Amino acid sequence: MGSSIDSPNSPQCPSFAIRDETHNRFLRSISTKEPSFSELPHTPSRLSSGSLSSPCHHTASLPSSPRHSLSPTKLKLDHDHLPTSHRCVSSVLKKDGQILSIAASNGLVYTGSETNLVRVWKLPEFTECGQLKTKACMVVALEVSNDRVYAAYADAKIRVWRRTWDGAPKHVRLATIPRTGIYVRGYISGKDKMMKHMGAITSLAINISDDILYSASLDKTVKVWRISDHKCIETIQAHTDPVNAIVVADDGVLYTASDDATVRVWRRNFCSGDRPHSLTVTLPAKNSPVKTLSLTGDGAVLYGGCTDGYIHYWHKGWFSGQLQYGGALQGHTHAVMCLATVSNYVISGSADSTCRVWTREQDGQHKCLAVLQGHRGPVRCVSVLPGRARDDGEDGCSICTGSLDGILKVWHVSPKGNAGRRSPQNG
Repeated sequence: MGSSIDSPNSPQCPSFAIRDETHNRFLRSISTKEPSFSELPHTPSRLSSGSLSSPCHHTASLPSSPRHSLSPTKLKLDHDHLPTSHRCVSSVLKKDGQILSIAASNGLVYTGSETNLVRVWKLPEFTECGQLKTKACMVVALEVSNDRVYAAYADAKIRVWRRTWDGAPKHVRLATIPRTGIYVRGYISGKDKMMKHMGAITSLAINISDDILYSASLDKTVKVWRISDHKCIETIQAHTDPVNAIVVADDGVLYTASDDATVRVWRRNFCSGDRPHSLTVTLPAKNSPVKTLSLTGDGAVLYGGCTDGYIHYWHKGWFSGQLQYGGALQGHTHAVMCLATVSNYVISGSADSTCRVWTREQDGQHKCLAVLQGHRGPVRCVSVLPGRARDDGEDGCSICTGSLDGILKVWHVSPKGNAGRRSPQNG
């Protein structure tokens, strides 16, 4: 593989390069404002015995002083009466290299890695039940919506599959975005920049009600694709630095996060001609590049994970409906690389090789419930598994984490009263 995933005719992006060394590859843009993630300690891939740590032991990992001037939310940790317990229920190592993306839907989990495979896992037993293969390698982002699976690869293209059920899940390849014929014609006419990203894709988001697929890229843009015919209908010049993550709310509001240390909010106006998306507000993230975003199901709270280890959050005002800065969750010692939310839970994965589970309480404050330890490399992706994944009567949530150590883990976090039914398993 060459030194860059961009095509030979594409401009080089200094903030992102794929190194030849296997263990130094990293799929998020590397900002010059913060230390490189490739400098972080990284133990070679191997199955671990999985030390599961209680939150009462994690206070030593808190930074002695914030890197930036802000007032982070104070963690409320009750060392004697912790409300939850957690355990690793599955740990899988394949010869796929780094795990780069995870998506879960309808009792299935999809995982992408450095290879050309998207592996399909069946819940609740978490056994492999299929593979999606292409000639392209490095599955950098995954999204699942209804019966469609969208996978973004290192060649800056998106492959689409349709899922069917015939006793077992089957997947039929539908399209490649952008379509080759359209891209070639656009290239000849000098319009190729409108058709294909000029840098690696970093994130995908879907707005089904508006028939739209969004893709973010290191080329500082977000492209808007019409799902029905897979055509690019708009290119948003989103940020001044690489765009690392995007999420879209049910009301169609688009949120973008960037290395320029901001989160931007966009609204779509159907009467605006060729550029219907307009910027409504820019949210500063305290001078630290924002690497990942997550939005609560009701769209009331937006979380942004940064390279300084903080998770900033904004909440909608009761009367204005505008986003207001709520504070920052402090606990990770290295960059926050992935986030997921479900109900009142927030799950964060970090380059410090841990995953933290937080809960948002009625007063808006946050409590760290658990610190999941067992990975031997940065936690690159996380997904909350559907509720049907639990068939043993336990409450709580199940979490799937993927790491640059090549290991895929499934965890269960539950109230302590329920966790005692079974003895913990090592990860």
